[in-house]
Amino acid sequence: MKVVRYPKHNEWQDLLKRPAFDNASLFDTVNTVLNDVKSKGDIAVKKYGLKFDKVSIETLSVSEQELEWAEKCVSNELKEAILTAKENIAKFHAAQNTQLPKIETSKGVTCWQKAKAIDKVGLYIPGGTAPLFSTVLMLSIPAQIAGCKEIVLCSPPNKEGKIHPAVLYAAKIAGVSKIFKIGGVQAIAAMAYGTESVPKVYKIFGPGNQYVTAAKQLVSLKDVAIDMPAGPSEVEVLADSSANPKFVAADLLSQAEHGVDSQAILITTDEKLAEDVVVEVEKQLAELPRKEIATQSIEHSKIILVKDIEEAIAITNEYAPEHLIISTRNYLEVGEQIENAGSIFMGNYTPESAGDYASGTNHTLPTNGYAKAYSGVNLDSFRKKITYQEISKEGIEIIGNTIEIMAENESLFAHKNAVTLRRLL
Repeated sequence: MKVVRYPKHNEWQDLLKRPAFDNASLFDTVNTVLNDVKSKGDIAVKKYGLKFDKVSIETLSVSEQELEWAEKCVSNELKEAILTAKENIAKFHAAQNTQLPKIETSKGVTCWQKAKAIDKVGLYIPGGTAPLFSTVLMLSIPAQIAGCKEIVLCSPPNKEGKIHPAVLYAAKIAGVSKIFKIGGVQAIAAMAYGTESVPKVYKIFGPGNQYVTAAKQLVSLKDVAIDMPAGPSEVEVLADSSANPKFVAADLLSQAEHGVDSQAILITTDEKLAEDVVVEVEKQLAELPRKEIATQSIEHSKIILVKDIEEAIAITNEYAPEHLIISTRNYLEVGEQIENAGSIFMGNYTPESAGDYASGTNHTLPTNGYAKAYSGVNLDSFRKKITYQEISKEGIEIIGNTIEIMAENESLFAHKNAVTLRRLL
């Protein structure tokens, strides 16, 4: 890993750049697929499944028999782990279901808000190099708790036309309504527009490659909502001399093995830790099954040495990492000063992989610096809030003059009359 020592503030922007990929170059291809699926439905979905995934699918939906097959294929050990994770994820997200109070803003003027579930949501679960059954749990569990009536899941099949059994098992126990063997851009299109087999949804969630990301961006312009802008996964470790270099190296590599465009950064005040982590990364990297992927990711990852914790906090807030691990003596105090991060992991014994799987927090998080403005997926991601108000005759008298003056000064006299007529009766 490259070590950068004591960079000046005006160097931070270049230093913190993410691996770049121009999605604009994909848009022509993606648009072609989107339009084809929009106009031809299932026929186009199957055509692109054959073209891109090299598999011919006769029936797009997953049958009950396939779900039973999947359950038999998953080991009891993995089932137990998935059920434990499900319980923790459900506990954390159920606790977010708070009732909002009615407020009397003026006498006789009562306002309140209610959360209503989004009726139909779509979940995209990538295939690729790892079966992301954990993402099934992270998306379908809060959707179920929120009360979504229809939860649709799309995931690409393998060459035999099957979805990984752990993905199917997780979907079954987490309340997914319908599962389809569809991957890539055609999956996003099917959920955005609807086909003969796939229901149209109102919001799409889930990660994916550059093509899926571009597709989500395009359909979100006018057809369907999406969870958040997405990019390659990333982690930052903020550490001082109290950090364990073995732990830090393991955390950096756990992110690096996600993909060749993932990024891992260590920001530290301790030069010895930086040196020890470089050695430990090489040692642990050599033992990883996904060494080839992690090696490419580590090539554009870096260690940044700064003069003190205050500077480490400042550069972290500028970077706005998706995942932030704080391994310092006073990690609680440091954590309070972080303004921009998707999810924060506090102390030497809190690895980022805990949040990826089983601690209960959601691992679908803003990347690429979007943590400056976006939250990770939570219960409210699957709901919208409707405001209500009720005004009595006394209430319209009390605030009526205020409304009339404001409406008149905006030259909206029909607005004024809607109040005046009520006050005259």
